[in-house]
Amino acid sequence: MDRVGNWPNAFPRTAAVFGSSGGIGLALSEALAQAGCETVYAGSRQGTAPAGGPVKPFAFDLKDESTIAAAASMMKADPPEWVVIASGVLTLVDGSGPERTYKRLDPAAMAEVFAINTIGPALVAKHILPLMPRNRRFVVAALSARVGSISDNGLGGWHSYRASKAALNMLIRNFALEMGRTHKHGVIVGLHPGTVDSRLSQPFQSNLPNGQLTAPDVAAANLLGVLSALGPEQSGRVFDYKGDEIPA
Repeated sequence: MDRVGNWPNAFPRTAAVFGSSGGIGLALSEALAQAGCETVYAGSRQGTAPAGGPVKPFAFDLKDESTIAAAASMMKADPPEWVVIASGVLTLVDGSGPERTYKRLDPAAMAEVFAINTIGPALVAKHILPLMPRNRRFVVAALSARVGSISDNGLGGWHSYRASKAALNMLIRNFALEMGRTHKHGVIVGLHPGTVDSRLSQPFQSNLPNGQLTAPDVAAANLLGVLSALGPEQSGRVFDYKGDEIPA
């Protein structure tokens, strides 16, 4: 992948990935570095992303706003032109998975899912959006999910995960509208990467049809291609890995 390649818009000089220790986040960090970014801020809880070349690891915790504020402050001297929030949770650390029925709803588990999938990304936006330029294109994207679509929901279940992603999609729309009043060239979107071979999807891979599971490096290339093709007129929406819009 080269910096401009066949994409409509050039790849950024600087980029940031929040959640670079996960399968997609790590692949995104590596792809951005290979695409010619001079600086790739790679954030994880331990701050242990592979360093070297353009990759600059940093530590942050989605549930600790002070660490997010510190990360944004560190980037202020050389702000990222593209930001991808690649963190998320489907199965909690205690092994409990998404609820298949309302009878399994647990307030503590639900709060944990929202803290990671909705509130954390919102706090990243709170501290990152002020760094974005007013006079040129920038991209801020968060990994969402097709199951966060309300109108596309024909199965139900997975209550906390669906609701957390639907709420994230609303915040993306809100941020795009607010920033669009002063930052006319900005692109703020949600991304559905498909089913990627990662820790998040691992408990659910056994029932997938052949060919539906995507390798992280392929998913990263798909998502970066989509981001390159989007313009301010698409800001506030959610797109899948093919570039097709997902309905709200």
